[in-house]
Amino acid sequence: MNPQKTQTEHLCCDQYGEGPSVYDLPIPEALRDEWLRLESRRHFLGRMGKALGWAGLAVLMGDGLLRGVARASDGLPGPESLRLPNFPPSAKRCIYLFMSGAPPQMDMWDYKPGLASLYDKDLPDSVRGNQPLTGMTAGQARFPIAPSHWKFAQQGKSGRWVGDLLPWTGKLVDDIALVYSLHTEAINHEPAILLMNTGNMVPGKPSLGAWLSYGLGSMNENLPTFVVLNSELIPHSNQQPISPKLWSSGFLSNEYSGVAFRSEGAPVLYLDNPQGMTRETRRTLVDSVNAINQMTYEDLGDPETHARIQEYEMAFRMQTSIPELTDMRDETASTWTLYGDDAKKPGTFAYNCLLARRMAERGVRFTQIYQRGWDVHGDVVGMLPKLCAATDRGSYALVTDLKRRGMLDDTLVIWGGEFGRTVYSQGGLSKTNYGRDHHPRCFTMWLAGGSVKTGIAYGETDDFCYNIVRDPVHVRDFNATLLHLLGIDHEKLTFKFQGLDQKFTGVIPAKVVTGLLS
Repeated sequence: MNPQKTQTEHLCCDQYGEGPSVYDLPIPEALRDEWLRLESRRHFLGRMGKALGWAGLAVLMGDGLLRGVARASDGLPGPESLRLPNFPPSAKRCIYLFMSGAPPQMDMWDYKPGLASLYDKDLPDSVRGNQPLTGMTAGQARFPIAPSHWKFAQQGKSGRWVGDLLPWTGKLVDDIALVYSLHTEAINHEPAILLMNTGNMVPGKPSLGAWLSYGLGSMNENLPTFVVLNSELIPHSNQQPISPKLWSSGFLSNEYSGVAFRSEGAPVLYLDNPQGMTRETRRTLVDSVNAINQMTYEDLGDPETHARIQEYEMAFRMQTSIPELTDMRDETASTWTLYGDDAKKPGTFAYNCLLARRMAERGVRFTQIYQRGWDVHGDVVGMLPKLCAATDRGSYALVTDLKRRGMLDDTLVIWGGEFGRTVYSQGGLSKTNYGRDHHPRCFTMWLAGGSVKTGIAYGETDDFCYNIVRDPVHVRDFNATLLHLLGIDHEKLTFKFQGLDQKFTGVIPAKVVTGLLS
């Protein structure tokens, strides 16, 4: 017998080997017992090394590792969302303030003082070129320039120009990055909103929140990873419709789709138990249904059956977590002063901003707040002040609140719509009113938190706010940058579907806008 081989075969795991334990060694049983009684601290720590390593890894990975172990022990598949970020993230969570309908950038952010002297003059053909027009203005005999009805003033240490319609958000210019040079190919609302939210103009793709749920997983097992808040409508505004396909999980499992909260009644449908049903009865009912679903899953292997089990469990846990989340009686007087009286009315934009901050505190990964009504084709002077008044203070309060709580550094806040507005008037033009058509060639959004550069203006448009002259940012590039800030390489977050490694940024190359990163 080879002595070296014998020694290797019987190297005890207590002595840093991968072999048998002391009870497997070829020695009398009494000696084995004595060995254990005389075990030294070195032996103990040596055997505990791997266990401590696993414990440390579990802490680094969060509860995702433990969930995976629990699922495996139950015979369930490990969740597809168990992925570490590709690199250390700048932000752990995201709040997206989506202004559905497209805010007019030249009336709010992108100051063009030279337009005042060009009132009612035709937009030069050399500026418009052969760019396509929508059916709403293509038939106009002329394209008269409509300067902004409102004045602008320089704000903050950066001296950024901000329209008078934004007295609150204007105070944030030193805490945000303004992007003047966003652009898209989509000229109509439906494909443009889809592109912003799902990375594709065709419905059926997962939304940004769903990709983040799939890629990063949950930070709180008692609340959804992805929540959608629809703000109340502004009276007489042009209500561009939105639908659940904007927060759908697409070809990903249903467990990654957004959960839309309601502003009236229970925040989530059927959250409350019916009259006569106790929580214990509900627990028994959920257990029984899940047992049937588990048998179905074991027979058919359908991942959507597994997703249904997870959804039932989440719904049960939400029965206790949601009431606590939406009970705002613990908010301080200073918080109510910050957000204003509108925040006391469920469903308002300000209320939803406060609710989003509470969600961020409790580990909701992605919250998206929609405010419809920005589709200002006609009465800009009449409608735009109402829209800004409904959203300005809430946006300011959210960023300020996160900052003073020490949460802004790891919370990414995004503000913007799906495209911009034309500098020429749609329909009639007067000194007191004008309209603005869709304009995909340039529009403005802003970012805050998550190691975004602050106090900067990225990109530049021409004197007519019609074309980009410096540092263009396509929607795909913008989306790649958002993923980067959350620790994700947009090329690596993929899902195999219909023979293609699907990505949020699609198949056309996209790049991270490094000029926005600090």
